[in-house]
Amino acid sequence: MGPADGAHATHHHGPDGDVVPGTATTLFVPLVLLALPAAAYLLAVRRARRRNPARGWSGRRSASFLGGVALLAVALLPPLGPAAHTDFPGHMAQHMLVGMYAPLLLVLAAPVTLLLRTLPPVHARRVTGLLHSRPARLVTHPATALALSTGTLGALYFTPLLGTVMSHPAGHWLTLAHFLLSGCLFAYAVAGPDPAPARPGVPARLVYLGIAIAAHALIAQAMYGGFLVDVHAPVDQVRQGAEIMYYGGDIAELLLAGALVSTWRPERRAARARALPADPGSGGVPVR
Repeated sequence: MGPADGAHATHHHGPDGDVVPGTATTLFVPLVLLALPAAAYLLAVRRARRRNPARGWSGRRSASFLGGVALLAVALLPPLGPAAHTDFPGHMAQHMLVGMYAPLLLVLAAPVTLLLRTLPPVHARRVTGLLHSRPARLVTHPATALALSTGTLGALYFTPLLGTVMSHPAGHWLTLAHFLLSGCLFAYAVAGPDPAPARPGVPARLVYLGIAIAAHALIAQAMYGGFLVDVHAPVDQVRQGAEIMYYGGDIAELLLAGALVSTWRPERRAARARALPADPGSGGVPVR
């Protein structure tokens, strides 16, 4: 691990030689990027409620999506946004918010279900067909999502990749886009309320989530100990970043596990089946 350098480069040089983004990058671009999906989601909610007033749309879903956008705002806007360009703990805090916490809230908002409710039937059938296509089933499988979200962390922090991508103006934004998209994909594959034809049963998804928890812990511990880490930052900053990954990742994955387990209700289904009256001519089989 070498001394801190200009790995998080964008536009202007700071007092210590680090390259930090300008005002347009730190304020205008994130605000536009955050306002567009928030406005689109709220417009879709309005349309869904107009098309089917009796069914409506859950206010908790809307609050979840806006909460995810708010976490992205915390991660991208000052003070954390510029800090992520100049110190490694800031980078890791931004990574946690963009790649783990915000995706969980965005996915729990069920944006695909909302889209299907607002589209005309012919377009909704096309989206459903796309979800059932072989490429979509492959991409949305938990194994693929795990490889894209957690598997890439080794390449990012144990090879020169982090310094390489951050040395270019667009590198930081591309890295954040990867964190966000892969985090949303993993949350969707493991615990998303939206339809996912390739999603296995809850026990299998718990296994994939357990692998992700173990991988995050191992990466954070190796980073804290300085084993094969290729991060251009002072040792104390690397250790602080490792602690943020270790404890922040655990909390985020526990929340994801809670969202997953909340969809598993075999006892309720069994109790409901026992409570149903039996058909006299069916040999005691409950009527459904």
